Amino acid sequence: MTTEATTTDLHAFTETWLEWYRSQEARLAAPHGFLAVTGLHWLDDRPQRFPDAPGAWHTGPEGVVVDLDEGEELVVDGTPVRGEHRFGVLPERGGVDAVWGDAVIEVAKRGGQDIVRPRHPDAPLRTAFTGTPAYTPDPRWAVTGRYVPFDSPRPTTVGAAVEGLEHVYDAPGRVEFELDGRPLSLTAFPGHGARRLLVLFTDATSGVTTYAANRSLALDPPAADGTVVLDFNRAANLPCAYTDLATCPLPPAENRLPVAIEAGQKIPRERGGS
Repeated sequence: MTTEATTTDLHAFTETWLEWYRSQEARLAAPHGFLAVTGLHWLDDRPQRFPDAPGAWHTGPEGVVVDLDEGEELVVDGTPVRGEHRFGVLPERGGVDAVWGDAVIEVAKRGGQDIVRPRHPDAPLRTAFTGTPAYTPDPRWAVTGRYVPFDSPRPTTVGAAVEGLEHVYDAPGRVEFELDGRPLSLTAFPGHGARRLLVLFTDATSGVTTYAANRSLALDPPAADGTVVLDFNRAANLPCAYTDLATCPLPPAENRLPVAIEAGQKIPRERGGS
């Protein structure tokens, strides 16, 4: 390969990575993205009021209920609601976004518990955001591995950024790969989209140059022969890297890699990164 061709390929690789990086940042810092979250409120059977959301909230066997005061209104699925509104029983990792003025009130279930998590565009974390530090993209960190499906999905319990909370995922398989000749593997969880995968991991950079608790890597569907590309340049921070108002899952124990993955996003400035 000529030097000119190599330079052209590297430029294209970098440009593609930049598109990914910018989309990550845009989603995070959107008006109602995770940097706009102002509270993480845990619901029980007692009506509770919160300073960043309207109404009194409680939950029970029939799901989440809000009682709005006179003059208060939420818009749910495009329909204005007043007085009592029942959100019903929410699925795990599911939720509803209710609009309140220029804010969105996220009503969700995480770790088996119902939560209310308001998102306000003028949240200080969002308005002060200046971007996430990241390693310079390098093709050496894009490695080809092999997806090995389990005979049946394995229920896998992991911890969470919130102490005492647990998440359960049905892991469909693992991804085997090599870095510098060293065989490694990662348990994979279902990703966003048909046959896509997600891996959560830590490595020897965690807590040094990258966020200590976790990073995530989205994988395209494996090829028919199981081939899959792990581009660690796209190792991304989860919301808990920026805010304590997140319930992000932690990696399973076997996904703590004993090597330094010097690629992808680094410790956010909000956590002391530079």
